[in-house]
Amino acid sequence: QVQLVESGGGLVQAGGSLRLSCAASGRTFSTYAMGWFRQAPGKVREFVAIISGAGSVTGHADSVKGRFTISRDNAKNTVTLQMDSLKPEDTAVYYCAADTRFTYGSSWSPSNWGQGTQVTVSS
Repeated sequence: QVQLVESGGGLVQAGGSLRLSCAASGRTFSTYAMGWFRQAPGKVREFVAIISGAGSVTGHADSVKGRFTISRDNAKNTVTLQMDSLKPEDTAVYYCAADTRFTYGSSWSPSNWGQGTQVTVSS
């Protein structure tokens, strides 16, 4: 088990940037694949990005590819989602997630979740 706490959400204008962070508890952070999902009002939760335990492999949803970048710092037990060129359709609650299993893409089903952080992009 790992506890996850997100931060960095907020309100931004279209075209702007935000940086989300997720702090994880525990001494085995590097053994977890980490990722981000999001859920907009009235929509199902969708995969955004994933990064392997060592940080050597990443995957991003097509909808954010080229605009969002996932990274991690295993020394600080943190994972970050840099979001650039934000669009109104990026508005959602963003969730940090973790699992010892790594699955490339939207079929990843993590067992550990944060409480979420709101991102709102105005047009």
